[in-house]
Amino acid sequence: MKRIDLLAGAALAIMLAACTTAEPVTTPELTEDVTAELIEEEAGLDVTTHEGDFAQIQQFTTPGGVSVWLVSEPSIPILSVELAWEGGEASDPEGMEGLADAVVYHMNEGAGDLDSLGFHMRMEELNMSFGCSASNLWTSCSASMLTDNASDAMDLIAEAFEDPRFDEGPFQRFVREQQVSLNTRETNAGYLAWRAQAQALYPDHPFARETSADSIAALTPELAKAHMRKLMVKDRLLVTAVGAVTPEELAPMIDEIAANLPETSDLPDIPAIDYTAANAFGTVVVDLPQPQSLVQFVAPGVERKDPEFFPAYVLNYTFGGGGFKSRLMDTLRVQKGLTYGVYTSLSSGEKFQSWNGGGQTKNESAGDFIDGLKEEMSKISEGGVTEEELADAKAYLIGSYPLAFDSNAKIAGQMMSVRQDELGVDYFDRRNAMVEAVTLDDVNVVAAEYLAPDRFSYIVVGEPEGLE
Repeated sequence: MKRIDLLAGAALAIMLAACTTAEPVTTPELTEDVTAELIEEEAGLDVTTHEGDFAQIQQFTTPGGVSVWLVSEPSIPILSVELAWEGGEASDPEGMEGLADAVVYHMNEGAGDLDSLGFHMRMEELNMSFGCSASNLWTSCSASMLTDNASDAMDLIAEAFEDPRFDEGPFQRFVREQQVSLNTRETNAGYLAWRAQAQALYPDHPFARETSADSIAALTPELAKAHMRKLMVKDRLLVTAVGAVTPEELAPMIDEIAANLPETSDLPDIPAIDYTAANAFGTVVVDLPQPQSLVQFVAPGVERKDPEFFPAYVLNYTFGGGGFKSRLMDTLRVQKGLTYGVYTSLSSGEKFQSWNGGGQTKNESAGDFIDGLKEEMSKISEGGVTEEELADAKAYLIGSYPLAFDSNAKIAGQMMSVRQDELGVDYFDRRNAMVEAVTLDDVNVVAAEYLAPDRFSYIVVGEPEGLE
């Protein structure tokens, strides 16, 4: 399990060469330059460095074949690592919904000789964190540790991938938690709204599938352990890391983690959802006895790589994404007092793009709230935004961007998002320029195309009044 010390290996090779030579050989002094050359040659690393304004990103492939993006940050003695594999909850076999969640739940619940308690105690001893999660399309793991403990911490993580236990005790705890979730979600307004939207827009798509009592009962520790070997494979592994570590130091740690992963596996293809304005379904009401109604609204959105994405991104700030700076908040909360908060956001995933929003209001004002939404949609789609609103939006979106890079973990996470969306290693340097390049005409064209009221559908959860 222990990683090979490349420097020691290089020095040993030199001494062995001396022993097998007839003539006396003088062992060269291992200067810093010689050491770096020896390590790089032994590791076989070809490092490409992107000199960016936000970060210097080193790209390399480990000797074991894992693609890594690294930001070496010597001033902070913490190493943060992100690992991600394409394939997630939507890849669960039909009738076994919840299987990917079972996999990620158990990744820090014991490995090798360490049971769940022993594994967590060892993480505490090493002052580290390690955990995994699953989304529709991705399975991910995150870890942070002190650089001084990085070798031991990565040994523990490697053990979790090589010999995860999937013990009966943690598995039964997972099942109990899932059973509680099955009950509580039936009174969760947000979950009920998601279900209604999924059934209205893509009822037969894997994204619409839900865990159930039957699907949870069908799971076993053995099935979860086997599914882990389908989700977590070498040829779909992406790694990003930030910390006081060099590529030559990090590469063997990553290879140790990946050493026992399967080379590849087959997962079902997840089709894209064809969502257009023709799919608008009006208003759906989900009855839930409570004093307030949750109102969510949705319309077709913009693909991440579409030229209209950045105009839409800037426009969203003015429309409903800018808190008290947004039109919806100013009108529906400040002026009309219909809600404590209302928001909008863009969902620009690979398989489904939408323009979403939501807020809560009293049951008796639900009709007024939706009417207010439609009025603001009409105003912005027909009249556009002002020069002042555009300037404010761009100033905020550019000025706040560095806050996404104020910790090693955040930088590693940002890099992973860029890798998953295939935006390019120079994205961080291009991003603000693309925001700044958005013109008033760009924004207003997008407003007219995407924010017309008849493009939106509404889901209301509660006991709403005043709806047509």
